[in-house]
Amino acid sequence: MGADRVGPVAAAFRERTGRDPEGVWAAPGRVNLIGEHTDYNDGFVLPAAIDRLVLVAAGRRAGGRLRLWSLQAEPPADLELAGIGPGTVGGWAAYPAGVAWALGQAGVELGGADLVVDGDVPAGSGLSSSAALECATATALADLGGADLDRADLAGLARRAENEVVGVPSGVMDQMVSMLGRAGHALFLDTRSLGAEQVPLPLEAAGLCLVVIDTRAGHRLVDGAYADRRAACQAAAAVLGVPALRDATPALLERYATALGDPGLRRARHVVTENARVLAAVELLRAGDLDRLGPLLAASHASLRDDYEVSSPELDTAVEAAVAAGAVGARMTGAGFGGSAIALVETALAGRVADRARDAFAAAGFGPPQVTAVVPSDGARRLA
Repeated sequence: MGADRVGPVAAAFRERTGRDPEGVWAAPGRVNLIGEHTDYNDGFVLPAAIDRLVLVAAGRRAGGRLRLWSLQAEPPADLELAGIGPGTVGGWAAYPAGVAWALGQAGVELGGADLVVDGDVPAGSGLSSSAALECATATALADLGGADLDRADLAGLARRAENEVVGVPSGVMDQMVSMLGRAGHALFLDTRSLGAEQVPLPLEAAGLCLVVIDTRAGHRLVDGAYADRRAACQAAAAVLGVPALRDATPALLERYATALGDPGLRRARHVVTENARVLAAVELLRAGDLDRLGPLLAASHASLRDDYEVSSPELDTAVEAAVAAGAVGARMTGAGFGGSAIALVETALAGRVADRARDAFAAAGFGPPQVTAVVPSDGARRLA
């Protein structure tokens, strides 16, 4: 999806507003190769933008109002820009409205705007449709407002929208990779310094592909489970006497095991070991050893399942099926509690992985998963 969708979303804008859009912008969803629940602990992550996009056709308007339509979600919204703030907007419209608010807080003069949204990043799938919507909106409104903000700045404002207006205390990983993604690469991100490195991910040359198994067991992060995990990490860091779990070591965890208690010790252990797995994965990618990622992916999933307790029966089934079908490795991706798993697979075995996953879901009494290959792709950009 991309250039071929510009015409339809522009036509939808004309139908709703009676005029042409001033442009069409897009931002991608993402998969996270490894580094889950580390970003809000000042840790390391290794996501990749994917070839699934949210498009925004946009145009300025007078009168201080923000009008929003989605071709996938209802209802539309007609909001007074000055009235947007934390807790004032619900549903899907909170994401683009929150971005408009965050840009205003940063001094960007918007005046008013109309936006029509179209996308093929499935909501609730763990592929970060929310960040794609935020980043496409931020890129569009920043351009329309003549804002002199770089991509990392826009990612930070998109995150602020999600944290303060939507009410999800997310880290910055999703927005950063949606803004900074590069085709054929993963983004190695230090979420403390925001230092970013584009690490080659030459799947095709290695005879590999990245398969997403969307369990279709949707997750809602606003319902408190995500916030509970984040609070547990903050509490553990306080017990350990470190600024964030990024600064903890396995030896430190062992020394404070009794004070951390259960589940505090297990929550902290996941973050500490996951950061180490990200660093190890980056070294393998730098060396071109993609086929050696399997044990790291397996250990990540086990840690998320057992120590962080954010997997689900559907996600475990997807991972087990992919590995049984011959995948190099597999794990849940995203925040968990539903959503998607990823599998690194020899291209010739992709069909077998899909078949095994569907059979395993049927045997377990789950609804059929959606299985598709994704390609590491470019970040947010103007399409027209």
